[in-house]
Amino acid sequence: MLHIKSLSATINNKEILSNIDLHIKTGEVHVIMGPNGAGKSTLANVIMGHRSYKVTQGDIIFEGEDIQELSVTQRARKGIFLSFQNPLEVLGVPLRSFLRTAKNTIDNTNLSVVKFERELKAQASKLNIDDQYLDRYLNYGFSGGEKKKSEILQMLVINPKLAILDETDSGLDIDAIKTVALGINLFKTANRSIVIITHNTAFLNRLKLDYVHILKSGTILKSGKEEIIEELSKYGFKNYE
Repeated sequence: MLHIKSLSATINNKEILSNIDLHIKTGEVHVIMGPNGAGKSTLANVIMGHRSYKVTQGDIIFEGEDIQELSVTQRARKGIFLSFQNPLEVLGVPLRSFLRTAKNTIDNTNLSVVKFERELKAQASKLNIDDQYLDRYLNYGFSGGEKKKSEILQMLVINPKLAILDETDSGLDIDAIKTVALGINLFKTANRSIVIITHNTAFLNRLKLDYVHILKSGTILKSGKEEIIEELSKYGFKNYE
């Protein structure tokens, strides 16, 4: 689904990513871990097409197509979703209205209100989200956990092919972590892929993973299976140089 080859990127002429190689097949769940400043969020933003970053070499291939010249909107319409580490608050736009507009725009459809509401409530109920929550302005006045649940609900409703979750578990209490993990497990199917960026090894114990990658100083130093998480729990990132 996603093939990144020899990717390097800069911001303000400073190299942030260096020679990244990453191959994600359809149906796989990949985890990217690393210390603060390693380049994890940068990688997510570069995949999504954030204009502040400049790709200096390499390729980003999504479903066989080079997407580097595509805008953020075009990449979203191709089926790439990015949850934000710090979701923005949008005063005046109810969550349910935002989701309906996003769904219709990305799918290039015009779902009736009745059909959309049926789908929205079905997904919201899986996360124990009630109607009052859906009528609140997008992330406005939300707690950290509510914002992250909102991101997971957006993922389930929009139903992308590739979901990139940037520290969706960050700063959450145990109940919110359970909800986020539930949403990820509900989303995972043979036709969808997930990239999870996190520091939290305990959170990962709730998920079924395929590969774990250690990113440090803008470079992937090691890739492997779940045994890497055990190493990190014991020794941290100091063993990866």
